Amino acid sequence: MQSILYKSLFLASTPFTVLAATSDEAINLAETVVTATRTETRQSELATAMTVYTRQDIEKLQVRTLPELLKGTSGVDMVQSGGYGKDTNVFLRGTNADHVLVLIDGIKAGSVTTGTSAFQFIPIDQIERVEITRGPQSSLYGSEAIGGVIQIFTRKGGNSERPNIALEAGGGSYDTYNGSAAVNGKWGKAWYSLGAAQLGSQGINALSGVSVASGYNPDRDGYNNTSLNAKAGYRFDNGAELEAFFLRAEGETEIDNSISSTTEFVNQTLGATASANFSDMWRSTLRIGQSVDDADQFRHNGQFISRFNTTRWNASWLNELALHKDHQLTLGTDYRFDEIDSTTRYAETSRYDVGAFAELHSRVFDKHFLNASVRWDENQAFGDSVTGNFGWRFNWDYGLSAFASFGNAFKAPTFNQLYFPGFGNAGLRPEKSTSFEAGFAGRHDWANWELRAYHTNIEDLIVFSGTPSTARNIGKAQIDGIEAEVSTPIFGWNNKLSMNLMTPKDRQTNLRLPRRVTESLSYDVSRSFGDFDIGAAVLAQGERFDNSTNTVRLGSFMTADLRTAYRIDKNWMLSAKLNNMFDKRYQTVNTYNSFGRNFYFSIHYNY
Repeated sequence: MQSILYKSLFLASTPFTVLAATSDEAINLAETVVTATRTETRQSELATAMTVYTRQDIEKLQVRTLPELLKGTSGVDMVQSGGYGKDTNVFLRGTNADHVLVLIDGIKAGSVTTGTSAFQFIPIDQIERVEITRGPQSSLYGSEAIGGVIQIFTRKGGNSERPNIALEAGGGSYDTYNGSAAVNGKWGKAWYSLGAAQLGSQGINALSGVSVASGYNPDRDGYNNTSLNAKAGYRFDNGAELEAFFLRAEGETEIDNSISSTTEFVNQTLGATASANFSDMWRSTLRIGQSVDDADQFRHNGQFISRFNTTRWNASWLNELALHKDHQLTLGTDYRFDEIDSTTRYAETSRYDVGAFAELHSRVFDKHFLNASVRWDENQAFGDSVTGNFGWRFNWDYGLSAFASFGNAFKAPTFNQLYFPGFGNAGLRPEKSTSFEAGFAGRHDWANWELRAYHTNIEDLIVFSGTPSTARNIGKAQIDGIEAEVSTPIFGWNNKLSMNLMTPKDRQTNLRLPRRVTESLSYDVSRSFGDFDIGAAVLAQGERFDNSTNTVRLGSFMTADLRTAYRIDKNWMLSAKLNNMFDKRYQTVNTYNSFGRNFYFSIHYNY
């Protein structure tokens, strides 16, 4: 891995920067964020570690999927079982894949049975903004937020009475094609947004090195995804607002295993929000919604195998209270009802979770900022849980800042862990964690930088052991890490370098947790030359182990991507991207292949 890091640093320092990434604006943190406190708060007043991607970033990076956008993000480690539309697990700061809470427009999304979200199916064309919050957030959101929260905001209404229209069409390697259309605008006091897209590809042979006699097919594994997004709202004279939103993605993905060949999926989120000011000091917001994760599996001959359809009903009530110009209090309550419709017979097919929380954001002694939150949850499956979080930030002179935070979190057992026939255990307790982090940051004319160190302990991890194998609360893990970022302009080029060092280990065996890397380095650079944009992205990651005994080793790798765009006029633009230019062959899941060298070209129209 050291040679990989040296090569990456060489590419970062070479003056020949014809590689592709994003601009300085695309990498820097946004001033105002929502996910860290559940209300709009300046990021410079928070101790929380965050990364934000806007719609502008998504378009400049020319990413085709959400996993492609997340790849290389600080604190994010991602593994994929093949190409487009294949299983994708996201590890935040080394925690488990089901320790990440995913929200879509404030609605909890994901599978009730597995506890994870299908990142591979969430359509990038329908996304306006992504906020990634690293560190425990159960004191605001309840279960799952041990590693952090990823919130996805769908495309929003425009600010112009004249409709804004965006069209895109493109294609590339692996018989990949993509088309999208979106329109947004406002009409008096109302706003609206509507978009549709389709992504398809013949893909690659996702699986290799496995016997065909076992039922695996050595062919290309295709994928198609058709998506629709709609959002509309209205603002009344008294400041009250109503908004409704809808996101749906459906299609099929071909997979290689000994049981099934194709999965037909539907991922859908819908909801409505109402907010109003009851006084100069009090604003209240009510949100209701539903998320659906449906999957039907079929054999190679088309025979139906199984159905796992899960639904989450969500409701929340937030109250923002301005106690003083320097003190803001948020009080809220959440309700969630999960249910399953499956060909597998579960002992229980539904459960509820109710929670209440309070969060205080204060400014003291002019330059100190404090955030404190506490939450109580009651889950039908296991009972009560209380979590808390405290953060401190000091914004010093000369653009320097210091920060520290402490919090605990929990993750409720999934329906598979509790009730799946054969290995479920209805007596499971929730997994629990405690985390501490501290760091420094600087914002200067010549550079912006940030350095963080964190420590996380996780107890009562659910593992499968015994004969027959049964889910048990016997696991323990410790994760220590360092995150470092620096962005700076050099000779007109916008540069950003990110480094992550981590030791994710099983405290009982002292072995590394499976599928995590201990070293990761990413570098981004870009520049505009008149109507041309040009840049590059380099990602280097160390080796990882595919199993808990650390006997199956997957090698380190480095990839480099090139990108360019040409603005023909104010309406038309051409863009092209070369991914994995050195055609590096690597795997993040044992026997499952990743894309080799591939190219994509697209044409854009905006009015």
